[in-house]
Amino acid sequence: MKYLFSVLFFISAKATFSQTISGKLTSDNPVAEINIRLINTDFKAQTDSLGNYRIENVPKGNYKIQVTSTGLKTITQKISVNNEAVILDFELKEDQNELNEVVVSGTLKPVKRLESAVPVEVYSPAFFRKNPTPSIYDALQNINGVRPQLNCGVCNTGDIHINGLEGPYTLVLIDGMPIVSSLSTVYGLSGIPNSLVERIEIVKGPASSLYGSEAVGGLINIITKNPTNAPVFSADYFTTSYFESNLDLGMKFNAGKKATAIVGLNYFNYDQVTDKDHDNFTDVTLSERISVFNKWSFTRENNRLFTVALRGMYEDRWGGDVRWEKKYRGGDEIYGESIYTKRAELIGSYQLPFEEKLMLSFSGNVHYQDSRYGTTSYIANQKIGFLQLTWDKKIGKNDLLAGIASRYTYYDDNTTATKDAESTWLPGIFVQDEITFSPKSQVLLGMRYDYNSIHGSIFTPRFAYRFKANENTILRLNAGTGFRVVNLFTEDHAALTGSRDVVIANDLKPEESVNVNLNYIQKINFGNGTFMGVETTAFYTRFSNKIISDYETDANKIIYDNIEGYAISQGISTNVDLNFPSGLKFILGATFLDNKNVQNRISERPFLTENFTGTWTVSYKIQPWNLAVDYTGNVYSPMKLPLLSETDPRSPDSPWYSIQNIQFTYSGWKNFEVYGGIKNLLNFTPKQNNPFLIAGADDPFDKNPDGLPFDTTYVYGQNQTIRGFWGLRYTFR
Repeated sequence: MKYLFSVLFFISAKATFSQTISGKLTSDNPVAEINIRLINTDFKAQTDSLGNYRIENVPKGNYKIQVTSTGLKTITQKISVNNEAVILDFELKEDQNELNEVVVSGTLKPVKRLESAVPVEVYSPAFFRKNPTPSIYDALQNINGVRPQLNCGVCNTGDIHINGLEGPYTLVLIDGMPIVSSLSTVYGLSGIPNSLVERIEIVKGPASSLYGSEAVGGLINIITKNPTNAPVFSADYFTTSYFESNLDLGMKFNAGKKATAIVGLNYFNYDQVTDKDHDNFTDVTLSERISVFNKWSFTRENNRLFTVALRGMYEDRWGGDVRWEKKYRGGDEIYGESIYTKRAELIGSYQLPFEEKLMLSFSGNVHYQDSRYGTTSYIANQKIGFLQLTWDKKIGKNDLLAGIASRYTYYDDNTTATKDAESTWLPGIFVQDEITFSPKSQVLLGMRYDYNSIHGSIFTPRFAYRFKANENTILRLNAGTGFRVVNLFTEDHAALTGSRDVVIANDLKPEESVNVNLNYIQKINFGNGTFMGVETTAFYTRFSNKIISDYETDANKIIYDNIEGYAISQGISTNVDLNFPSGLKFILGATFLDNKNVQNRISERPFLTENFTGTWTVSYKIQPWNLAVDYTGNVYSPMKLPLLSETDPRSPDSPWYSIQNIQFTYSGWKNFEVYGGIKNLLNFTPKQNNPFLIAGADDPFDKNPDGLPFDTTYVYGQNQTIRGFWGLRYTFR
């Protein structure tokens, strides 16, 4: 009986002398699995997917409660627990030090950027708002070592270069899924509402051991907002003195108690015929584009993940003779390049209902393109399906990730190079182990095996080592291999324009690469509130079977073949992040490149490859005026350009050139921001120091054999002059 009384007394005492601490965390970032603890006790909790937390049976007394999350500022607060339950809410702020961001692209799992064995660069929407653009493709111009490259002087189609490597070497993902294929890199980067982007992660160097084909030069992972943390409504509209108009709309809504969704709309329109270089061809492609994005997040037991996203896009763009109208499409009377694009995407992740952490991810896209390049027709249809299952497990010092994946690609076009529609299966299996030997030493080992239904077996190993000398000094060594399966008409947009005939010298083999890079991070706190972060990476990549395009043998042809030798991409890149307590902030970057193709012991620099690129963002906020000033820019060294013959009067190399912008943003009204500024302050255009850009513009159908043949490949930068812009942004949370 006395034991019964003891138990009853113990229960009564707990009810009398202990209480519950609960509340909710809010943030612009994800609020699931954030740690809350009472310092120097065993009482702790994690938030659920909505940011709620609860700590029970806390005895009376005085405590310090601490909220910690990677990428967010730590909160520490004194509290007293008495006779009543404590309800305590927190609003978490983003840590402005970019080195503290949470990343997933390097290892396919969330990890603090400084704790990742693989170097990952992170860029938030705040970074891109410093120079607003109508698409993520354009926004990447201010990232060190990343360059949007125009490939056509008429239709302004382009791709993304990373460390001087062409667009097909860059894999673009949305929410970790390879949704954007090399056929449609630019189309995949266009039309994603910027207001719904949480961050963009960039990995430079091969990542094929995790992501498979196309991740040879690097990857760009666009991570969209979690619907539970997105604003209730957001709108962003801006226009320029060129009369470009861009509108981003975002809205969040709840569908019952267990589903939250966001809907985003992007609309872009430019319909002004502009010919400031007086060649009777449009300087900038005219375009009308609409994109709709819808993402759902479902609440499940034990905070298991389930998200599904859909996106549809349609674009109608054209460039060419200023007299062109749609009635001339495909004819030989007035030259024009007209492109209709339809695209649909599906992305999703579902955590299986098991104790083990098993994640099923899937994606699919359909891309249809109907193009006319003068009289040349290019009609392409591509479908891609992707399915992946990963298992995430920690065992002692080992953090394991294993997975199986399969990709199906269907491709068909009306060109002579594609005799029949091509269906390709690419199943694969991969495993990765992060081994933590000590708080200072960590090794990552990984390997992947893929079987391509056309090319056979492909093996890609990976190694990474991270040494943390102290909290401010980190050294990382990475090595691995990459591969890329060839799709000819992603290699060079000039192959589609009809201005040159396509010649395939031999059966093209898959490309392979070996990469090594050394990354060094140094953080410096000066003690007066001034912070500086320096990150430097030296990289080396050697390619075999690289596909090269020969423009010089015959001015009327592009000859494709695998290189008889090897190719090298090497260099060093440095980023500096400098913050002053006054509110002045610098983000500076510089990359020195040495890219070359080596055949028969002869080394040659590829076309459109710079030896140096620099970027900068200088920001300052005048607090009493609620005014922010952002000065952004880039600079590029000369690039080798394709000439048609020895009599071609254009320069064989581009000049040093720089695109610089300034923006002023006023945020003194609740929920509103008004911004405006000037783009291309130096008024640079590629025609400077050249008699013309487009060869044979007066004879685009090559009816006169005595002149230079019509060619649009001589292009290396945007052709818009200095222009003003202004916009209005509204956010309601």
